Amino acid sequence: MPIIKPFITSVRFNSTMGAGTGTGATFAIAATAFDDDAGAAATAFPSTFAYYNLYINGVLQQGNTSTVTTTTITIPDGDAENGGTPITVEFVVN
Repeated sequence: MPIIKPFITSVRFNSTMGAGTGTGATFAIAATAFDDDAGAAATAFPSTFAYYNLYINGVLQQGNTSTVTTTTITIPDGDAENGGTPITVEFVVN
């Protein structure tokens, strides 16, 4: 029997810390504040995905650094970062 590899792809979204709102544990950035891979404004994050990676200033963050929904990514204490710090969220979708 042949082995069929699963379909896996990724989608990335880019923004900056300055697009976030709230302070401390409630700091969050709306999905609509991100651009997608094509440079178009995002409307929502994927509703189903295998996992996601968060990069702050190009550095991969630990898994417990954030939580994500289809509308928001919450990064506790992200407001302490410089507003121009780039954020990339990569969703691996299967």
